[in-house]
Amino acid sequence: MRVFNFSAGPAALPEAVLQRAADEMLDWRGSGMSVMEMSHRGKEFTSILRKTEADFRQLLQIPANYAVIFLQGGAMAMNALIPMNLMGIHASADYVNTGIWSSKSIEEAKKYGNVNVVASSEDEGFTYVPHQSEWRTNPEAAYLHVCSNETIGGVEYHWVPKSGDVPLVADMSSNILSCEIDVSKFAVIYGGAQKNIGPAGLTFAIVRDDLLDRAMPITPSVFHWKELAEHESMVNTPPTYSIYIAGLVFEWLIEHGGLSAMEKINARKAALLYDYLDSTAFYTSPVSQDARSRMNIPFHLHDDRLNDRFLEEAEYNGLLQLKGHRSVGGMRASIYNAMPLEGVRALVDFLRTFERKHG
Repeated sequence: MRVFNFSAGPAALPEAVLQRAADEMLDWRGSGMSVMEMSHRGKEFTSILRKTEADFRQLLQIPANYAVIFLQGGAMAMNALIPMNLMGIHASADYVNTGIWSSKSIEEAKKYGNVNVVASSEDEGFTYVPHQSEWRTNPEAAYLHVCSNETIGGVEYHWVPKSGDVPLVADMSSNILSCEIDVSKFAVIYGGAQKNIGPAGLTFAIVRDDLLDRAMPITPSVFHWKELAEHESMVNTPPTYSIYIAGLVFEWLIEHGGLSAMEKINARKAALLYDYLDSTAFYTSPVSQDARSRMNIPFHLHDDRLNDRFLEEAEYNGLLQLKGHRSVGGMRASIYNAMPLEGVRALVDFLRTFERKHG
């Protein structure tokens, strides 16, 4: 029996995608091979890779002057690869700190150049996004970096920062494909796949062409954006099976109406959960209302002594992975694209029942 999996990542995948992968496990479309066994340079996998990229471009309406790169390492590795690939000309970069993942990006970037933290919400426990009028940016910076959705703290930008001539770089690991975006307003978009795209092991980068060749001399060839773009993400063996699953997810999204449809259902899911949390004093949502994530929703019980019982009863009811990150405590429900509306309804019903029993 399938459960409702609220894990922040690796996260739930659409059941139809898992079923199709199972059907094709031993024999991918008459090839006699599993995708796991294919040469990454053979015609079978090359067709998978190219269709995966084409569908990704279609979903996000990625302009032709942007390269799409698939590679390994996760967003954590990209924390180093961003400065390596962009600080070859300018030796400093601007960062906005809205949570733990922003903080990790900042600390890693400091190894490669000067980092200017232009604004931070740490003063209030990373529960809001600083207004752009407060940012102290450098017009000569190599780039301006933001984390568009903080998976741990549940803080999301619902607007696009203006960076002028400075390239805007966004870590979209946990809200990519959740809504429509204008890619042309960003210079670089990157993230790990294990939230809304596919299994862990795959990383994506969408890079404007004029930024492909600004890398530091120390940048390894397998992580140099220009070389990766020129070799269609195959400077070395890419994460082939993860790319295949991502391709199935992209097909599923297209079949279900694309990002405009996803945005509507994600807004409904988030509103359903937030509305209940706001209706009672038994639970509290710590994030400022104008910065609440639609993907990752942290909340606390009014009495932390009930936390273990809450998790036990939730699991008994088929609601898994609701424990909050160890750095912030409490609970967290991650409701990515693959989480159906009925899963959020089941969670709200459980929240109501648990409150009646223990309130």
